[in-house]
Amino acid sequence: MDTLTICDQRVAPGETRHLEIPVASLYTGSRISMPLVVLRGKEPGPTLFVSAAIHGDELNGIEIIRRLISRNTLKILQGTLIAVPIVNVHGVISQSRYMPDRRDLNRSFPGSPKGALAGRVADLFLNEVVRHCDYGIDLHTGAIHRSNLPQIRADLSDPETLTLAQVFGAPVALNANVRDGSLRQTAAEQGKKILLYEGGEALRFDEFSIRAGLKGVLNVMEALRMIRARRTQSKSDNKVIQDPFIAHHSLWVRAPSSGIVRDLKKLGDYVETGQPLAHIGSPLGQLTDTLNAPQTGIIIGKQNIPLVQEGDAMYHIACFDEPRAIPEHIETMQDDLLPSDTSD
Repeated sequence: MDTLTICDQRVAPGETRHLEIPVASLYTGSRISMPLVVLRGKEPGPTLFVSAAIHGDELNGIEIIRRLISRNTLKILQGTLIAVPIVNVHGVISQSRYMPDRRDLNRSFPGSPKGALAGRVADLFLNEVVRHCDYGIDLHTGAIHRSNLPQIRADLSDPETLTLAQVFGAPVALNANVRDGSLRQTAAEQGKKILLYEGGEALRFDEFSIRAGLKGVLNVMEALRMIRARRTQSKSDNKVIQDPFIAHHSLWVRAPSSGIVRDLKKLGDYVETGQPLAHIGSPLGQLTDTLNAPQTGIIIGKQNIPLVQEGDAMYHIACFDEPRAIPEHIETMQDDLLPSDTSD
């Protein structure tokens, strides 16, 4: 088992090291570094990266990784875990989705060491972290004022990726096309198996999404035999693995007019074609429009702000073979992950 070298710093088998990858400095001259921790088992095995905050306002992933690496029981038996809680350091500092150059880091891969700032950070992360890995889990949330139901997005046509998505155990999995310039696209082109986890809302902690994400990462590490099988499993684990809820199609439902919104449905609800999702009214109280579901499915994403402009995306609906069973499944997961005692 070889020594792993990241940014000229070596990590030997069986060693755990906290490292920093130098990134471009601020205007003030203050140095900015990308923090990460490398945990290596003594035996050879797969290398997995877990990354968060590629979008600087997406905070749930930071907390998932914080809880992961602070677990007293986390012991890597074989292989290597590279945990990167903050990829877009500049964005986290400014609480912004974007880099200081207003570019989206997750549309800037593979990047270039001589390109724009976003491209330089993408190139740095790709070469110092991703190239060492066989697998990756990239943690995301919804955008500002928009929440996502905990979900996995991945290329589910690939058998191994499908298995990992099932093992992760999120309420739903979406067979999603890659976006040009994304980390997932570039890593997949290099032969890495990548899961993208979505859950919660930007600039907010969502306890259900955090716990579901943490458990999912541990499930994948266990399946890859990087860690010892845990003694306790939730009641929902076997159902998720044997009978996953996989969507192969989804769409955003957009506001037909501008106005004040009164939601009729919430995240995770089952809806049928033609069923009202929300009422849109004027500031003076008149009902101006009703937004109806264009298809039967489950709401996996929704806008939270009660103000809409015509054309705004309001509800993200995904289609499943058995959508009626999913709300009960989500409720079971919430009961498992959010007991009355909310301590870690």
